[in-house]
Amino acid sequence: MTDPVIEIRNLHKAYGDLEVLKGVDITAPQGHVISLIGSSGSGKSTLLRCANLLEDSQQGDILFCGEPVRWKGAGPSRHPGDRAQMIRIRTNLSMVFQQFNLWAHMTILQNVMEAPVTVLKRDRAEVEASARRYLDKVGIGDKCDAYPAMLSGGQQQRAAIARALCMEPKALLFDEPTSALDPELEQEVVRVIKDLAAEGRTMLVVTHDMKMAHDISDHVVFLHQGLIEEQGPPAQLFGAPKSDRLRGFLSVTAPS
Repeated sequence: MTDPVIEIRNLHKAYGDLEVLKGVDITAPQGHVISLIGSSGSGKSTLLRCANLLEDSQQGDILFCGEPVRWKGAGPSRHPGDRAQMIRIRTNLSMVFQQFNLWAHMTILQNVMEAPVTVLKRDRAEVEASARRYLDKVGIGDKCDAYPAMLSGGQQQRAAIARALCMEPKALLFDEPTSALDPELEQEVVRVIKDLAAEGRTMLVVTHDMKMAHDISDHVVFLHQGLIEEQGPPAQLFGAPKSDRLRGFLSVTAPS
C-alpha cells in the first residue's frame, strides 16, 4: 500500500489571537478526491494553503508521500526548516486559485510554460508540447496565442488548470475554483474538474459547489470553526448527515 500523497495530523493555525485551525486531520490517498466544505471562515482555504506550505502552521505534522515536513522553531515562529524540501513539495502540489493569477503580459501558452521551464528547468520544446496538450485537454487549445484579458473568466480558469497540470504534480489543490465565475462559465470549469477526477488524479478541493463535491469526491470533510464537524463518503454526508450544523449548512447549500 502506498503512502498518502498528503497527510495532515493535528494541524493548528492562528493569526495572532484568532485560531483558524484547531487540530485538523486530513488524509488524501493517491488517486482520491477530497472535498472541503463549510461556511466562510471555517478554515478551508487556510488548510489548503498550509498543506502547500504557503502558510506556516504553528503545530501538527504535514507529510508528503510519507515524508514529514521538517520544521524550524516552534509555535508562532515555526516555519519550514529545509528550503529545498519546501520547494520540492510545492512544485509537486499544484494550486489553482480563485482568481486565476495569470501573467497579463504573457500569452496563454507562455503562462502555462513558464513554471516548468524556469522552475523545473525542463526542455522548452518538451514543455511546449505538454502545454499545448493540456490546453487542448481543458478545451482552449485555440487560445494559445491570446492574452488573459482576451479570455472569459471560465477560459482563464481553465488556462490556470492547464498551467497546474503542466507541472506534472502529484496532487492538485483547488481553492474555490469556480466562485469568481457566473453560473454559465462555472459549468465549463466544473466539467474539466470532473474529467480530472474521473482520471483518478489526487485532488484536494475547497468548494462552495455542493453538487460538484457530491459528484467528484471520494471523501468529503465539513469544517466548522476550525474543526472537522463531520466527514465521510459523499452519499453519507449529503444523504444522511449526522450533525445539526451540517444539516443546517446543507439546507441552504445542497444541490436540488
